[in-house]
Amino acid sequence: MSSKPHFLMRVGSVCIAVLINALPSAAQTYPSKPIRLLVPFAPGGGSDLVGRVLAQKMSAPLGQQIVVDNRAGAGGRIGTELVAKAPPDGYTLLLATSSVMVTAPALYRTLPFDMPGSFAPVSLLATTAYVLVVHPAVPARSVSELVKLAKSRPGGLTYASSGTGGPAHLSGELFASMTGTRLIHVPYKGSGPGTLAVMGGETDLMFSNILPALPAVKNGRLRPIGVTSARRSAILPAVATLAESGVPGFEVEQLYAVLAPAGTPPDIVRRLAAEAAKAMQSEDVKSKLLADGSEVRVLGPDELGKMLVAEIGKWTRVIRAAGINAE
Repeated sequence: MSSKPHFLMRVGSVCIAVLINALPSAAQTYPSKPIRLLVPFAPGGGSDLVGRVLAQKMSAPLGQQIVVDNRAGAGGRIGTELVAKAPPDGYTLLLATSSVMVTAPALYRTLPFDMPGSFAPVSLLATTAYVLVVHPAVPARSVSELVKLAKSRPGGLTYASSGTGGPAHLSGELFASMTGTRLIHVPYKGSGPGTLAVMGGETDLMFSNILPALPAVKNGRLRPIGVTSARRSAILPAVATLAESGVPGFEVEQLYAVLAPAGTPPDIVRRLAAEAAKAMQSEDVKSKLLADGSEVRVLGPDELGKMLVAEIGKWTRVIRAAGINAE
């Protein structure tokens, strides 16, 4: 039998291999056109600021403009669905927050996307902590004193929130479950009215956004007794964390992250993650976000993916135990 066919097959295989190796990877040719960064909330909020700062910083290194596209509605779920169903080519990205990444999967039985399964995690960008404030008439100057007070008055203390299923509500439920206390939830239409309710003495306490509470903290109309992040806040460095103050393991933060549609090539995800990390570490970005109450915290794709799974599990347990139903 002639060896010529075998020789030709070997030559053909070598040629194919050379051609494949000569082809540029997706990351080498990406991006070749503008990228859309979809923010699933209205302009002017924290997610919009993070998205616009990131887009501005990443456009030049990538050689293409990143266009911010605000698609508000249904608590962020409309815009999130658009990204989940977009082509997985790196040209449509999501600026996601905890409300769509973590609490929506825990609160709603049915969603038009799977979290995190419909997405490829790219990068955690920043976090925002909350501060536990009490009305000055509440006889508690620390978290441990508040726990003792709550235990001595089961159901006797009220806490305000920005609405059912929101961060302040869920923070209160987590606090009650971790301390063995019972608090009465009083929902308001937004964090502003909730904070005002505590200032006016209508309710006893609240897990408030830091910046809206800051003026009242400074003039003594609210007493801060703990921040919800794992580390102390740069905005209120003198206020201990709840974990430091007798509730070990307590941690609640608003997360800001970039997600891509599931199936996006890994080398594109890595390229985006690397550029996002560089962008977020610049001093002007840090100062802009800190002025808005947020702090830069970067995690790569693998770490972000693990965080999302852990956070969804954590809040699903809290929501089910509290019997919260947003539908």
